[in-house]
Amino acid sequence: MLVLPSTLCLAAILSSTAARADAPHEFIDDARTLLVVGACADGAAPSVKSELIATHCKTLRAAQEDYKAKWVSVAAEFFAAHVPAKLPSTVVYPFAGGDLSTALTVFPDADEITTLSLEPAGDPHALGRLSEKQLKAALATVATELGSLYHSNFSVTMNMIGAMRGGALPTQLIFGLSALWLHGYEPVALRYFQLEADGSIRYLTDDDVKRLDEMKDVAKRNAGYANIELRFHKTGRQREQVYRHVMANLDDAHLKANPAALRHLEAKGTVAAMTKAASYLLTFDDFKTMRKYVIEHVQWMVSDSTGLAPSYGTPAGFTYETWGTFETSNMNAGHSVTPEWRRLFESQPKRELKFRFGYPDGKYRGHLIFMSRPAKASL
Repeated sequence: MLVLPSTLCLAAILSSTAARADAPHEFIDDARTLLVVGACADGAAPSVKSELIATHCKTLRAAQEDYKAKWVSVAAEFFAAHVPAKLPSTVVYPFAGGDLSTALTVFPDADEITTLSLEPAGDPHALGRLSEKQLKAALATVATELGSLYHSNFSVTMNMIGAMRGGALPTQLIFGLSALWLHGYEPVALRYFQLEADGSIRYLTDDDVKRLDEMKDVAKRNAGYANIELRFHKTGRQREQVYRHVMANLDDAHLKANPAALRHLEAKGTVAAMTKAASYLLTFDDFKTMRKYVIEHVQWMVSDSTGLAPSYGTPAGFTYETWGTFETSNMNAGHSVTPEWRRLFESQPKRELKFRFGYPDGKYRGHLIFMSRPAKASL
């Protein structure tokens, strides 16, 4: 005899099916493989020849170790001594490129770090699509770009766009995984997402992944795999932290046409922030929206001279503290704000800075700025 399910039972079955269909696709296995193959963490990746990994990692490990010894150890000690203890635990880093590592150096215990840039996280399944020859070339690109970041403390935007938008590997994701490895964290979950119009997150599902994986065009597939949520914890600890990367053009025209990234940031409330090597975009007339966001939502920020200039920050209640030396911008784009930054540095005591933070000044000397206001004054 055929027994029909009750209405309530049927509703429960349909609800469960719908929930499974909407469930986020989990990419942690891909992340752990890329952590070894691309970011050169300890471990094995049976799907890739060990000799190929060894060749890549001989180059990248040298750059990582040099970076840790010469920059991370020095900068981490400095920021541990000078970053206020009571700050918002949510961090926003606009114009970040692939630079999670600096954010972890400044804010090692942040609950949430969000970076935004023009580059997509990239296709996490790319490794399985490449021939040995293609993989060798792709890993060389990863090593070159990561080595450049670790050597100069910033990346060239056009190089990053080329390496990441059409990258044969998910270069942005590998940058993030390398940062975790360098700083003693390990990934525990990886999801990709899209932003809804109101800024909320919609995770990619199995159906989304199937559709993206059928795309032949690498750049389009990488763009579909644009945003990541990478959950991690310090090795040996249980407290989970979150890193999100959002691919977004932050100029006024793009934020007006698609305000999802802005709405996502606004929903975070008051935040700590950082930026560096940002081509002085926060001073441009066509980045007023992002400048307004910083003024209205940031309580404390560290930057080089590409941060929020005093002419914008001082009227909003921010105070500034300068470190290192700044006389002139290292590029033409910063010449308009050079005089006010120079006056600020000249007006304050000389504070020695033993490492580079983003762009050097025009004479290749390091500098940085702390910008802050009382929590009660922030919105």
